[in-house]
Amino acid sequence: RFPTPNPACTVVTATGEEACLECIQACERVAEAVLSGDFSARVRCSRCHAVPDDDDTEWPMLPKSGAGANLAAPPSLASTPLISRPATHTQRLANRVNRMASLLSSVTRELVGVARNDGIGGTLGTQVNVADLKGTWFELMSEVNTMTAVHSEQVRNIVQVCTAVTKGDFTKLFDVEARGEMLDLKTSMNGMVSTIHHVANEVTHLAKDIATEGKLGGQIRLGDLQGAWKELGINQNRMAIDLVRQVREITTVTYAVSRGDLTKKVYSELQGEMGDLKNTINSMVDQLSHFADEITRVAYEVGVEGRLGSQARVRNVGGVWKDLTVNVNVMATNITSQVRTISEVTAAVADGDLDKTVDISCRGEMAFLKDTINRMVGRLKILSSEVSRVAKEVGTDGMLGGQTVMMDVDGIWKDVADNVNKMAANLTTQVRDIAKVTKAVAAGDLTQKVTSELNGEMDELKTTINTMVDQLSTFASEVTRVAKEVGTEGILEGQANVEGVGGTWRDLTDN
Repeated sequence: RFPTPNPACTVVTATGEEACLECIQACERVAEAVLSGDFSARVRCSRCHAVPDDDDTEWPMLPKSGAGANLAAPPSLASTPLISRPATHTQRLANRVNRMASLLSSVTRELVGVARNDGIGGTLGTQVNVADLKGTWFELMSEVNTMTAVHSEQVRNIVQVCTAVTKGDFTKLFDVEARGEMLDLKTSMNGMVSTIHHVANEVTHLAKDIATEGKLGGQIRLGDLQGAWKELGINQNRMAIDLVRQVREITTVTYAVSRGDLTKKVYSELQGEMGDLKNTINSMVDQLSHFADEITRVAYEVGVEGRLGSQARVRNVGGVWKDLTVNVNVMATNITSQVRTISEVTAAVADGDLDKTVDISCRGEMAFLKDTINRMVGRLKILSSEVSRVAKEVGTDGMLGGQTVMMDVDGIWKDVADNVNKMAANLTTQVRDIAKVTKAVAAGDLTQKVTSELNGEMDELKTTINTMVDQLSTFASEVTRVAKEVGTEGILEGQANVEGVGGTWRDLTDN
């Protein structure tokens, strides 16, 4: 059953056992290979293993499993040659050496597989799985598996914390038990999360104060921040200070504009879009100032100085400013046309020309003014016509009793018409009373007198006429008395005694 020992390759030990020198030499080569880290070497003896020199067939080696199962084994590891029935110490030594080499190869391949999966491939949770390990090998496998399990738990906890941080969740912390440098990592990571949480809260609070509530002047509390976080806080505070200064200066300018002060401008050194905003606001203030100057000039010339025809000249404006300028100029043009037309009509009225009327198109209160002036001109025309008629009838034609006829007039025009009618009525009464007295005098009736209530020069005329009638009556009575005494009764030396007369009446009395 066993191969016949080769006398050239065997020796006899002191116990009488044969020792195969080829197996011993092969064991030395395998030991040297294992010491150098090569676990692919095996003891193979052509005599003891009954393997021909040209035959590569070997016995099946131990089955592959665990972390090293997916590692490609070298051709020499495809199987482990074992002597099925070892009869000598050298054959048993060869089997033990081969088993040791196979065990070392399996453990090494598992450890390499765990290292590659866990350390390089990033596949956590890999375990060393070598069957039938005992003693130190079992302890080594257990320690390595414990290390990978702890490492996997720690790394996965770190992944959870980092994932939560990337999603803005700062409630997750590194809470897995750790020691040594991993404890330092745990402390650093939890401190980092706490710092990021603090910075995020401060930045959010500052942004909410400024952007949402409009509370300027807020600052980030730096606390124990260091390095880049401290620089971030300082830069955020500097940004908040700059933003406060810029916004407050812009607020000052816009508030001044709202109060009508167009002398304020933004003078801060600004860049980017804030620089564009500065230029826009300053341009707006310039345009508003120029626009206000032009509108004020037009309003002053038209409304105060009465210089019609002025126009606002505002260049490089658009939108509502252009529309407003156009509307002001249209307003000034319309006012000029309307006022000049009204001025022509009132000048014509002042010159006695009541044929002109306001015929320009007007709206609103200007249309009401137009209608009022036209009605005024119409009523003045009627009033002048009626007064002229009454004056002509009374003063020129001698037709007393004439009256002005004015319909639908009120106020001073009604008073004028009433006064003209009263004057005509009074004049008619007075003239007719005087005519009656003078007619009576002409008829020799010296008993009539002017009895109307008169004033002024008409009262003087009344007094003069009544005095004249009295003197005529006295004169006639005296002349009649003298004539009767001398001519009828023959009483000579009679004299007429008429007092208070002069002129022709005195001459006549003397004669």
